[in-house]
Amino acid sequence: MAHKLVIVESPAKARTIGGYLGKDYVVESSIGHIRDLPNSAADTPAKIKDKPWGRLAVDVDNGFVPYYVVPRDKKSHISKLKKLLKDADALYLATDEDREGEAIAWHLLDELKPRKDLPVHRMVFHEITKAAILDAVEHPRQINDDLVEAQEARRILDRLYGYEVSPVLWKKVMSGLSAGRVQSVATRLVVDRERERMAFTVASYWDLEGTFDAGEGMDPRIFPARLHTIDDKRVARGSDFGNDGRLAKKDRVHLDRRAAEELVAALSETTYDVRSVESKPYSRRPYAPFRTTTLQQEASRKLGMSSSVTMSVAQRLYENGYITYMRTDSTTLSGSAINAARNQVRELYGNEYVPDQPRVYASKVKNAQEAHEAIRPAGDSFRTPAQTGLTGDQFRLYELIWMRTVASQMKDAVGNSVTVRHGGATSDGRDVVFTASGRTITFHGFLKAYVEDIDDPSKRRDDAETRLPALEEGGRVTAASVSAGGHETKPPARYTEATLIKELEEREIGRPSTYSSIMGTILNRGYVYKKGTALVPAWLAFSVIRLLEEHFPRQVSYEFTARMEDVLDEIAAGHSDRQSELAEFYFGQGDVVGLKTLVEELGDIDARELATFPVGDPEVGAVLRVGRYGPYLEGPDDDGPLAGKRANVPDDLPPDELTATKVRELFENPAGEETPLGEHPDTGLRVVAKNGRYGPYVTEQLPEDAPKSAKPRTASLFKSMSLETVTLADAIKLLSLPRVVGTDAEGVEITAQNGRYGPYLKKGTDSRSLQTEDQIFSITQDEALAIYAQPKQRGRAAAAPPLKELGNDPVSGTPVVVKAGRFGEYVTDGEYNATLRKDDSVESITLERAAELLAERRAKGPAKKSAKRGAKKTAKKTTAKKSGTKKAAAKKSPAKKTAAKKTTTKKP
Repeated sequence: MAHKLVIVESPAKARTIGGYLGKDYVVESSIGHIRDLPNSAADTPAKIKDKPWGRLAVDVDNGFVPYYVVPRDKKSHISKLKKLLKDADALYLATDEDREGEAIAWHLLDELKPRKDLPVHRMVFHEITKAAILDAVEHPRQINDDLVEAQEARRILDRLYGYEVSPVLWKKVMSGLSAGRVQSVATRLVVDRERERMAFTVASYWDLEGTFDAGEGMDPRIFPARLHTIDDKRVARGSDFGNDGRLAKKDRVHLDRRAAEELVAALSETTYDVRSVESKPYSRRPYAPFRTTTLQQEASRKLGMSSSVTMSVAQRLYENGYITYMRTDSTTLSGSAINAARNQVRELYGNEYVPDQPRVYASKVKNAQEAHEAIRPAGDSFRTPAQTGLTGDQFRLYELIWMRTVASQMKDAVGNSVTVRHGGATSDGRDVVFTASGRTITFHGFLKAYVEDIDDPSKRRDDAETRLPALEEGGRVTAASVSAGGHETKPPARYTEATLIKELEEREIGRPSTYSSIMGTILNRGYVYKKGTALVPAWLAFSVIRLLEEHFPRQVSYEFTARMEDVLDEIAAGHSDRQSELAEFYFGQGDVVGLKTLVEELGDIDARELATFPVGDPEVGAVLRVGRYGPYLEGPDDDGPLAGKRANVPDDLPPDELTATKVRELFENPAGEETPLGEHPDTGLRVVAKNGRYGPYVTEQLPEDAPKSAKPRTASLFKSMSLETVTLADAIKLLSLPRVVGTDAEGVEITAQNGRYGPYLKKGTDSRSLQTEDQIFSITQDEALAIYAQPKQRGRAAAAPPLKELGNDPVSGTPVVVKAGRFGEYVTDGEYNATLRKDDSVESITLERAAELLAERRAKGPAKKSAKRGAKKTAKKTTAKKSGTKKAAAKKSPAKKTAAKKTTTKKP
């Protein structure tokens, strides 16, 4: 039966749009990208493996032509789309209206190869409402080749960077690492900030704070003030000191404790006259509606969401028709949206809060794509949060977007700001001036609806008020109290996700749609970890950035990375040629050395030097080395007290906290130091106890001539044991595990063991938990059989309680818990399970991190059942035989060739 086929990216979007279009349309999803460069050697077709450029899958010698493949898990879905297309009388490619969405539409067209007489339309919309979808169907356009070219250039650029630079990291730093055009620069920002903190020298300074009495009849009567000048010279504050701890502004008075306390004593009898009162009108315009980066920043500040969780929740809201498209760098609102916001202001706050003219916001982002709107509630009239029926973090994020949008069309906040200076003479003849600042808001305007949070706690929010008495110049005030206070300067604050995204945007590095994936990459790769909300670089990141700065300075330059975004924008606008820009990047031009030359002419790189950093007291000569199993300290080679000594560095110790004192402490109590226990009576091997990264344990020491494949027996100490009290007898018992308890009626062996999650019994593949570690050695065969005689509780939650409860998932709204599974710990919201990564632990996992893992797992779709997969294969095989398998197989290979050929000849 004839129909119009509409292809979108996600199943959720397909369901929503399908409900608007009716029975004449079939709406199907591509489930994300349907074609890409091969991700591994296994995905790389044999026909290009032997090519000089086969590893890259980009023909760098002939115009940088990419070789795309359909991933194995997408081939059946492509077949489904082709089958739907066969009976269609029109094709609508309705992927997102950005470069990536445009490229997906082009890939679909190139792979599906619709017949020549079939009308093909590019359908675009910025919100999923019935009116917007019907309008998009009525007003389609053609695929924009310039946008496709720009997205292809970005993909090829990132492939060349990653595939050429990452192998250098594998060889010289550590295997499994990755480099990326934007991710490496983001990591460098975090490392540079930590370097500033490490080089920072604390400076101390003192000042005076007073509480003053304005006299009877004043409201307020008592007000605070701070010392401003002594004999017309400003008193030094924290901002006056440099990172080296020295006073940067020489015209300041630097008070120490003694001078400050002497000044307090000298002011005991002082009376103060009001020297000046400066009153200025205060006004604050509303904030612009959200774009991608400002939404990520505010969701982080206000809701505690990571950027990836924010985008995942926003995706759900968009796909279900609650908000407009969430990947945008525009602050523009459509006319209907402005009217909807103004009407809602009028309904909720009254006509006095509606400005005479609609507010229009100009984007501050360079090359902003104004085709998109800002992120706002969908539709020509806005639903209040209560009217949506949303729950959990979907409700919270929608409420944030709704409040910001409504506030953007409200009147300014207005009021007055006042600065009062009052001074007097000390008993020793010095003239001192105190200053007080206040702000009152007489009309709150948009602040009634929304107030933006701040990253710097020393700054005041826009709705903060401090009232001062109505003093007049020449008047008198008295001091209720004056006290001296000491302060220390603070190093630059570490980045959070919100401030790092803000920094990347201000430097014009990357695009808003990529920031959440960049945050995820640098965290998952172990370059950066979180301490609270702060981003802390691992020592591994220091090694990586050192190599890149020394050998790939241009590629990790902030200015160069920002310039590449301009290049991509020029390609998207049709002003530049993809091929020539890629050629300059890869091969170089004039004085510019290309990436290929840099990789091929690296020269000697001292891997040990890259991983070595002086720490502590320079006279001691201790260094930190980044090893395969983590960072460790090493003493100097001379005959000093630390010569030949080593000590592990805790993974969660920030680099700027590795002070000289901490270095000495770690050397005095090193992890990995051996405690000899004696010889094993059966093997004759030396048994020692150690404190490892994962806790105390005992192990046998193999002889030096032992084969490399031989592994020593190792066992963790029981919780009731310690390194100080463990004996050789204890160690022998631990090393004897697993212990054979007996056999069942069928002769299957039952063993008692100590595992990662505690003591347990094992019979074949059937495991049962034990209550205590002591049972491992005391349980009898009869007791074990009695345990196995009990029916096994089905469901992991029933078999063992959750290891940790984290809270409600921001997407599903259901509780998230950490559980122990057969293949390790995992987080689950009851519908999806996500295994913890290597750098995650039960102790450190947070709801934010769990939500990131679940969002990644959810994006892959539901897991396929093996039985059904087998049944489908059988059914498919039978069908193929009936319709002529050989003929279908013969057509498959040429189809790929045609696709590749078409890509080669494609010209913008």
